Amino acid sequence: MTLSRVGALIAAVTAGALLAGAPGSSAQGVGAADQPSRRVAVLEGIDLDTVTIPELQTGREKGALTSLALTRAYLRRIESIDPKIHAVLYTDPSALRQAAASDARQRGGRLRGPLDGIPVLLKDNVGTRDLPTTAGSLALAGKAPGQDAALVTRLRQAGAVILGKTNLSEWANFRAAKPTSGWSAVGGQTNNPYVLDRNPCGSSAGSAAALAASLSQVAIGTETDGSVVCPAGMNGVVGFKPSLGLVSPRGVVPISAEQDTAGPMARNVIDTALTLSVLTGDRLTGLPGRTGADAPGRQVTRQGEPAGRQGGLRNKRIGLWRLPSLGPEVDAVMTRTAGRLRAAGAEVVEVTLPYQDRLAQLEFPALLSEFHRDIDAYLRTRQGPRDLAALIAFNRTHPREQTCFAGQELFEQSLAAPPTTDPGYRATRAELTDLSRRSVDETLAAHHLDAIAAPTNPPAWTTDCARGDNDVIPSSTPAAVAGYPSLSVPAGSVGELPIGLLLTAGHHQDASLLSLGAAVERQLRAWRAPRYLPSVGPTAH
Repeated sequence: MTLSRVGALIAAVTAGALLAGAPGSSAQGVGAADQPSRRVAVLEGIDLDTVTIPELQTGREKGALTSLALTRAYLRRIESIDPKIHAVLYTDPSALRQAAASDARQRGGRLRGPLDGIPVLLKDNVGTRDLPTTAGSLALAGKAPGQDAALVTRLRQAGAVILGKTNLSEWANFRAAKPTSGWSAVGGQTNNPYVLDRNPCGSSAGSAAALAASLSQVAIGTETDGSVVCPAGMNGVVGFKPSLGLVSPRGVVPISAEQDTAGPMARNVIDTALTLSVLTGDRLTGLPGRTGADAPGRQVTRQGEPAGRQGGLRNKRIGLWRLPSLGPEVDAVMTRTAGRLRAAGAEVVEVTLPYQDRLAQLEFPALLSEFHRDIDAYLRTRQGPRDLAALIAFNRTHPREQTCFAGQELFEQSLAAPPTTDPGYRATRAELTDLSRRSVDETLAAHHLDAIAAPTNPPAWTTDCARGDNDVIPSSTPAAVAGYPSLSVPAGSVGELPIGLLLTAGHHQDASLLSLGAAVERQLRAWRAPRYLPSVGPTAH
């Protein structure tokens, strides 16, 4: 990525606001009255909890910081804190060598961009040539894939330090009918850093929990529907699901090519955006597909400017999709959030997205057919079970795969699902794509909106292998099925438990959504560090 494009991206995302101060540096977050005392992660006067990548690189330029010192600090935090949360599966033995190489480039004036020397954790369904890539399953715990996923190649080319791999919901939560998010046979159970007996959501559980605990500067997650944004919301960090196809899926363990995407996660929007710029290979503008002022999703404000072009929140129109099914405490956070956005000059109008019941009926059957096709193709590239039928047999004969839950109903249903050549399947996917895009596009157009906002998550439920998850969370589905971008930023808390605000925009409006998200983040200032509480009393959620 050229330095001029990096500068333009920072300017667009910050919109004159974000770099004025770290998101968690001063004012209280919505619904978080008195922040509790917190365990500050400090390196040479730098607060790792709140520092941004541009601030880190400024420190390096001034000679006040090295990548080697930064990487060592994160490795020490993993060693001391991860035993509480079980977010990191393994660290990369070459991490310090990678950091030293970045420092040599810095001394020679040859830095490759903003992520050069920045530690990154990868979800363990993202292929790495020199580290295991298991999707949490013992079936893939043998030899590493032998080559990097395309996104890892981009990170290495950008000089990022691959710090290690994070735990996840096994097979990205597409194995059992009632799974427990954040559990895998390889890594056990990841805990929510805010309250350790609460769930981190999934499937990018380890990536989100590690960021909340400041075990890395940024992390990579993946999403089919909700698996980046829900963990981000539930762990009080930022998660971005890009437009479908913007980040290459090559080398990532799949569920569905029609919905899968990797996405960046961080503790602030600017780091998320800079990571996305590397993952996309400078494709945030000039994207293929629909363009022009009349394209669905490219909405125009009442002042005649394309959405996202104006700085800050003044005159932005945001549609609030309340989702009262998530409970009155979450709804109260949304009410306070709307008040803060209005105080900053945004117009907030209440909306309800159409076609949601039909989307819920159609999505799962389509994913079953797509998973069978895509996982068979992937398994043929790896040592171990060679297809879905062999994988089912593996799980039946390995007791460790059954220590939290024994079920693999989704595998079995997928094996019996119609193939993706079936006319019935094709009709289902076509209707899904049409209705999901219309649900967003028609809402944006009818209310002249820059984005739709909704609660990302309920308060984290108590982790319970016998019961499974309590995670019917509809806000992620429209963007996930449509292939549109969505962004979760911290909105507040219910007691100790973080609540995210999910922002959704139209077709390939990724850069505009990140710019808006930075302004929202700046106004809400809702991030706070976790306290690693063992529990918060009787289960309420």
